[in-house]
Amino acid sequence: MTKLKLPPLMIIPPVAFIALISLFYIGMYRDDPDALPSSRIGQLAPPVVLSTLPGKTAFDDASLRSGDVSLVNFWASWCAPCRAEHPQLEKLAEEGVTILGVNYKDQPTKALSFLDNLGDPYRAVGSDEKGRMALDWGLYGVPETFVIAGNGTVVLRFAGPITESVLENKIRIAMKEARQMIN
Repeated sequence: MTKLKLPPLMIIPPVAFIALISLFYIGMYRDDPDALPSSRIGQLAPPVVLSTLPGKTAFDDASLRSGDVSLVNFWASWCAPCRAEHPQLEKLAEEGVTILGVNYKDQPTKALSFLDNLGDPYRAVGSDEKGRMALDWGLYGVPETFVIAGNGTVVLRFAGPITESVLENKIRIAMKEARQMIN
């Protein structure tokens, strides 16, 4: 009986296939497959560098270190998921949560129209027309929301629209953690 000898190159595809299946399997059982990593968690928030939007109150670095928990929300008028999350931001604003808005790579007139039509949940808002602040904060895209403790420490970064589930299971939990950091 003769042994079948496979050429070495014939072994590579099955080994590669098994490796790929293993990676997919491991990826399915990560803690939070939707979470994007952030090196900012546990560190002070990067500098706030914004232009003003006409008729709106601006914010700065001191606003992030006011002693109160705040949310920094990056958004744009051209962003459909930003429209989808807007009711959740309005709800938080009605509860008295400090939400600071960063209008990302948008035209000021369109940004103001967006807020006029949907409501303005932001205690203060500024414009990041060139995306420089977004780069410093490690933004992947809009919308993204950061929970900031009263001393300016980043507690959570959430990429994507805030849904009711995200609000209850991530944002509120991070806000509670942020309050405990300053008490």
